[in-house]
Amino acid sequence: MPVEKSYGDQLIGDTLNTSGSFVMRGERVGSETTLAQIVRLVSKAQRSRAPMQRLADKVAAIFVPAVVAAAILTFIAWSLIGPQPRLAHALVNAVAVLIIACPCALGLATPMSITVAVGKGARVGILIRNAEALEKLAAIDTLVVDKTGTLTEGKPSVDTYEIVGSYSSFDEPLRLAASVEQNSEHPLARAIVQFAAERRQSLQPVENFRATPGGGVEGTVSGKHVLVGTLHFLQSRGAARADCDLSKGHPEAPGTTLVCVSVNGVTAAAFWLNDKLKKDSAEMLRSLQQEGVRLVMLSGDREEAARSIAQQLGIREFRAGARPQDKAAYVSELQKQGRSVVMAGDGINDAPALAAADVGIAMGTGTDVAIESAGITLLKGDLRGILRARKLSRATIRNIKQNLLFAFLYNALGIPIAAGVLYPFFGWLLSPMIASAAMSFSSVSVIANALRLRSLKL
Repeated sequence: MPVEKSYGDQLIGDTLNTSGSFVMRGERVGSETTLAQIVRLVSKAQRSRAPMQRLADKVAAIFVPAVVAAAILTFIAWSLIGPQPRLAHALVNAVAVLIIACPCALGLATPMSITVAVGKGARVGILIRNAEALEKLAAIDTLVVDKTGTLTEGKPSVDTYEIVGSYSSFDEPLRLAASVEQNSEHPLARAIVQFAAERRQSLQPVENFRATPGGGVEGTVSGKHVLVGTLHFLQSRGAARADCDLSKGHPEAPGTTLVCVSVNGVTAAAFWLNDKLKKDSAEMLRSLQQEGVRLVMLSGDREEAARSIAQQLGIREFRAGARPQDKAAYVSELQKQGRSVVMAGDGINDAPALAAADVGIAMGTGTDVAIESAGITLLKGDLRGILRARKLSRATIRNIKQNLLFAFLYNALGIPIAAGVLYPFFGWLLSPMIASAAMSFSSVSVIANALRLRSLKL
């Protein structure tokens, strides 16, 4: 929501001036600006993130030397105790061991699953920037979420419109208010204009338009003097019965903004505007709570607004008035407690926390710096994407483990057979050509198993 600024107040770069003009003095430029500090916080968090260690990488460091050693031992054993021609048998069996133990399946186990999972995610609006985020998402136990633009739509809208006092016409105050507000760039004004447009109200030209920052707007429409703004604004202009907050016993609730309308000095109507929750917010949070995920809301908004949203969504832990560095510090504090943290946000203020979290999830409808700082982006800002991404992550990890198990089991059985362990009992030897075909079959099997992720229902 817009914050009123007056002479002597500090301004922050990258924020928007909604109306009017002013002269400012740059006290911090370049590396000293708030934006530059945010960039440094993001960079620091990204550098401190440990590289992902994969099971396949660890096994490969032992597996390859072990296979070479097995081939050498096979050659020596057949050269010493094998049937004639010993050297030929030794060479053929050693080559068969090297061929069948080729770690193709082991090498394909992880990247194939990741590749298919990334493609599957993209088809449902989940953009995955790196495999590390996808892997870690399966193990998260704490969700830290921003409020405005993440849990809420990020733009105010009219929640209630009522006629005040004895004013008879229902549509006329709405039409007059929207006609005046159409000249304002304030988000609340745009919400009222949109509300009138949805009800097919024809807007009229305005004369003597004037905007008072932090108060409201006024102008003349069809010969009628119209005031639209706060109670204090209407009272300061001498509007009679400026009691729109008491109409029909409707109090101004926390997180709700009251806008009053006066026509020719008499209060005529009242708007209650609210930054509405996204329709999927409650469903997503409830599902995560049922899975035992701890929920924390961090917001830079007022205490009253943050508390109202937290209560509506059943979030017990929340912090209001949080600055970018506060959000990043809180995420780090949770990690020191042994928590695996996923951060979801959409704004520039969320970027440091998105980078510091084990997994950062950005709304595709948010800022570029938030998207760049996150490992996962939800294209349409649909919060149900967090549940889909978590389900995809778990399925991918399960698929990788299946691939690795198959590759290990295949080699555990194939290497002894290629070395000739069945020869003393059945007289069977494995031809290098058959070993090559078997090795290819193992790779095809791993690929086929990874492709099963394409049919995963998200």
